[in-house]
Amino acid sequence: MAAVSELCDEAVGLLQALIRMDTVNPPGNETRAADVLRAYFERHGIVCELPAKDPERANVVARIPGGDGPSLAFICHTDTVPADSVEWQRSPWSGELLDGEVWGRGALDMKGQVAASAVAFASLSRERFRPTGDVVFAATADEEVGASNGGEGYGLQWLVNEHPELVRTDFVLNEGGGERVVFGGQVFYLCAVAEKMTAPFRLRVHGRSGHASMPGIADNALVKAARYVEALGSYVPDLELIPEVRRFLECVLGEEPPLEEALERVRALHPLAAELIEPLLSFTLSPTMIDASKTRNVIPANCDVTVDCRILPGRGPADVEPFVRAALGPGDYELEWIDRCGGTRSPLDTPLWSVLERFVADLEPGARVAPICCSGFTDSHWPREAFATVAYGFFPMRSMEPELAARLIHSADERVFVDDLVLGVEALRYAATHLG
Repeated sequence: MAAVSELCDEAVGLLQALIRMDTVNPPGNETRAADVLRAYFERHGIVCELPAKDPERANVVARIPGGDGPSLAFICHTDTVPADSVEWQRSPWSGELLDGEVWGRGALDMKGQVAASAVAFASLSRERFRPTGDVVFAATADEEVGASNGGEGYGLQWLVNEHPELVRTDFVLNEGGGERVVFGGQVFYLCAVAEKMTAPFRLRVHGRSGHASMPGIADNALVKAARYVEALGSYVPDLELIPEVRRFLECVLGEEPPLEEALERVRALHPLAAELIEPLLSFTLSPTMIDASKTRNVIPANCDVTVDCRILPGRGPADVEPFVRAALGPGDYELEWIDRCGGTRSPLDTPLWSVLERFVADLEPGARVAPICCSGFTDSHWPREAFATVAYGFFPMRSMEPELAARLIHSADERVFVDDLVLGVEALRYAATHLG
């Protein structure tokens, strides 16, 4: 087995090279990162494929062939959200190593996991490891925008639809979990096993246009929309306990409390525990965009309000719309669902769950794995939906506090501890070598 120090240097160097490739999406240009990964794999004698819907937006797929046992994929994405250099202490694309941390856009979301996944995969290949089932590496484009712009995007959704033979596996490890938390004196490592559905809708409020200097002769749709925005922003849905939250509560509290007490019970343990489950007890509504008159002196006849709606797994827009309309009340408006994706879940009683439990117990005796549902979207949805793959979000992190990591993702001064990067390599290697 390769020395930990060797894998550490390897992971840090690869991450630095990936960060220095600007793959902000849009436009993405993920082929820049794909070329870095291909060159890295070629240096270690690994053949990979670069399937691409667009030549500038390539994905990277490599495989260690195995037997007829359970197959496992490390999936990750190479695109990032934008970064404003003015907000940062260092260049977002510096990849600078300082005080045991690698700085740059994507260090946490999720080029760090890309680098760790590639190093775990390459080190296993160098050791001529032969798994019981195939082990697949898939670094994909276009996770940050993807299907939200319509169509199938350029990344994992496109691969699932157009090249399923490359990415179909029994199990997947992805982003979305792995944080080390301490609740009530007990150490837990979170594992994302489900996610809410992203289902935005547009509310079009109707009025009558007119000259802005004579407001009394018009019917201002923007003004009318204000009460609907307020109604949506203040609406509190009824609570519901999904299986993943029930299991989480049983883990951290030792029992399932009455639903109406759940939030306060976990808040008493730790504020973070309440932050984790609060958006998972119901669907959520967040008005985020508004579009009315294009001209200052014209009162708008119509006003469009875009609402970010997140729905619990197993539910859909048809389940939520009656409650939304009840919150809005009567009026001259139209409600149109714009898109929907996500909302899938994976079972917990699986061989991969058992492997993660053993890894955590070996890593930190007495620590446990606790399931969580992502309030946002991840690419785990696509293999779950297409192949019924068991997909978990698990990339353990114990050097950086989870509250700090949450503030850095999609924000300024994003960075990752080298120790967490190496821990990720170890976790992925452990999963591949112990599954089956």
